[in-house]
Amino acid sequence: MHIAVLATNTDDSDFASRHPRDVEKFRALMHGVRPEWKITAFDLPKGEFPVTLQGFDGALIGGSPSSVHDEDAWIERLFGLVRAGFAAGVPLVGACFGHQAIAKALGGTVGPNPDGFVLGTAETEVIAAAPWMEPVSRFRLAAAHGEQVTGLPPGAEIVGRSDGCPAAAYRIGDKVFATQFHPEMTPGFLAALVEEFAPKFPPEVGTAARASLALQAEGPRFAKWIARFFEANRD
Repeated sequence: MHIAVLATNTDDSDFASRHPRDVEKFRALMHGVRPEWKITAFDLPKGEFPVTLQGFDGALIGGSPSSVHDEDAWIERLFGLVRAGFAAGVPLVGACFGHQAIAKALGGTVGPNPDGFVLGTAETEVIAAAPWMEPVSRFRLAAAHGEQVTGLPPGAEIVGRSDGCPAAAYRIGDKVFATQFHPEMTPGFLAALVEEFAPKFPPEVGTAARASLALQAEGPRFAKWIARFFEANRD
């Protein structure tokens, strides 16, 4: 299997430089469950784009502090890549910004979180499990977002919801699988992120975020679902 990782993170801060980049996080996540897979990475904000997604067995679009409503050229170019890939039947996975970008590119809507910025460990209640997921009622992933999908694109159905986020995970048939959260963030990185971000928000955000860390994120579980999702498209 050959997967394209489309990195969208624009954070070049000192904090970011002290930690693995998103490409390394996603590579470690997927190699943790499928070590033999080939991962080819593209740094979209730096202008690194695949000519096409055809030829890949799937594409994974990560998170970013950018908004899908920003007018940066790379974001519009990403929307075009999503539309072309979807039309060609290339399976797409989205995480946080990627979740929102796929939705917006395919006709959905994205808006601000009604309850403000979400930070820490978030629990998703499974509404309708996808075939590549084992039967579970809930799962937990890292969260860091101020916007969310407010309207699903045509053909999408909700997989899971979380507090204040009705479309926390969705799918479009067997061609799109997306989550508002961050499977690539390890518990250690999330704890560091909380300490870095908490001072930027009202005190209650940091208090809730630190308390949520007692619930450990389940990135490796979600990685298995991503792998099975891509593999289902090869069967």
